[in-house]
Amino acid sequence: MESIYRPGIYEGSGQGYRGEIRVKVQISPAGIEDIQIISHREGAFPGTAAMEELLDLVLIEGTTDLDAITGASFSSRGFLEAVEDALEKAAKAN
Repeated sequence: MESIYRPGIYEGSGQGYRGEIRVKVQISPAGIEDIQIISHREGAFPGTAAMEELLDLVLIEGTTDLDAITGASFSSRGFLEAVEDALEKAAKAN
């Protein structure tokens, strides 16, 4: 099965509770290989903790179709939005 994403590193952004969340997503022929949070202004807890938890889940599950972390809904949605933004760029590049 051919991937809908072109391999490479793509940046994406989303709106968190305190502002923009920026990520870098590395795509390989097998799928999402790595995600790095480049910048954000979310608090350490629960915002950053929620984004780190979601980062791990996206890598394990291979999807952004995940529920927000309770108590950090805006940070969660902003992080997932940033990853989706990067994935959209990877899909358009293919």
